[in-house]
Amino acid sequence: MTRIRITWAAMLAVALLLSGCAADLAVPPGIVLPPTSGAFDYQLGGSYPPPDGVTVVTRDSNDEPAQGIYTICYVNGFQTQPGVSWPSSLVVKTASGVPLVDPGWPDEHLLDISTADKRRAAAEMQAKTIAQCKTSGFQAVEFDNLDSYTRSKDALTGADAIAFAKLLVSDAHADGLAAGQKNTAQLGSRGKSEIGFDFAMAEECDRFAECDQYAKVYGAHVIDVEYTDDLRDSFAEACARQTTAQLMILRDRELVPHAAPAYVYQRC
Repeated sequence: MTRIRITWAAMLAVALLLSGCAADLAVPPGIVLPPTSGAFDYQLGGSYPPPDGVTVVTRDSNDEPAQGIYTICYVNGFQTQPGVSWPSSLVVKTASGVPLVDPGWPDEHLLDISTADKRRAAAEMQAKTIAQCKTSGFQAVEFDNLDSYTRSKDALTGADAIAFAKLLVSDAHADGLAAGQKNTAQLGSRGKSEIGFDFAMAEECDRFAECDQYAKVYGAHVIDVEYTDDLRDSFAEACARQTTAQLMILRDRELVPHAAPAYVYQRC
């Protein structure tokens, strides 16, 4: 008897077809999701004219969106943005009373979202940045460091992060912006069904074999950036995998602008 090999990608496509593209059903009216065709660029280290063929680009909230291209606004949702002052009461402290820093980003402090009152206060501050994204002309926002609770020395929990994420997503939707889940594949379907994220913006989902986890929740609406200093094997092999994200690119770790010597940009 002949065996028919059905790939993971084919099964996903059939599932989406039969469900009427279920990945899009929960998107609020008026919210436009990022394109799933073309190419992506990640420009957090400084903006520059996107390469030809790019249809989606992410830039910092303090930057201007790319003209004529779907642009995602980067917001450091769960930690302080360098140079931005936050009330001491909304920053996690160590046992000695010193603001707790993210080990990977020593100029960022973890937001204290451990109570409902603190979450509301922190969300009110972040709402100003979200509104700025909308006013500037961005179409979506990604909220970074959702997983900061894992670096909080038990001051925060995953439940705290989910509750706060709901507030951020609600504010984004109120401003007419799509909301992207940044990393944290372990959320599974809760990122969409419970929090309300509309798409996934992943870092190194190929490196950590997580791309399929995002796709099971968001279908084709998964964007991924891999980094030159920590590839699983080669970028060509990453692009060839059945689980490769719809829009996957390779960038230098610092995401420097096009004119910088260290600049690297490749796409599948």
